[in-house]
Amino acid sequence: MSERPALAEVIRDPVLFLATGFGSGLSPFAPGTAGSAVALAVYIVAVLWWPPWVFVLLLLLVLVAGTWLCGVAAQRMGRHDHSAIVWDEFAGYGITMLPVVLGLAPQSPVAAGIVGFFLFRLFDVLKPWPVSWADRRVPGGLGVMLDDVLAGLYCVPLMVLIALSGWLPAI
Repeated sequence: MSERPALAEVIRDPVLFLATGFGSGLSPFAPGTAGSAVALAVYIVAVLWWPPWVFVLLLLLVLVAGTWLCGVAAQRMGRHDHSAIVWDEFAGYGITMLPVVLGLAPQSPVAAGIVGFFLFRLFDVLKPWPVSWADRRVPGGLGVMLDDVLAGLYCVPLMVLIALSGWLPAI
């Protein structure tokens, strides 16, 4: 199944349901952006209602489970890093937002989330080295995850600078 899986199939298969970001990766237009938008929604819930340790624990779970989950989903879909697989966006965006969750920009976590969304999408799309290398060269579930993890790591120092600069509106 190298084409986009059907919604009914994704709903019946827990691996595909999670790997497609609860179905957001089935978007016919910009599935990575759709998956990142769902990650943004999860971040907003987390930062407004949960203690930071819950977010960190969930991020670790996303990272650890992601390699297996994305690898199995890619096999079932018949293509490495199928565009419908967006679990890796959850990981990369979560890494992007880690400095904010850990206490930077407490006055504007929603604004930081929106800025982080755009920064992460920028680095995920542009794929500066070594993101591009990981995207092309690392096989399996690790390869699916690694380029987004690296894109998120590129965003971390920028999020720190933006948060500390006071550029974020309080929303």
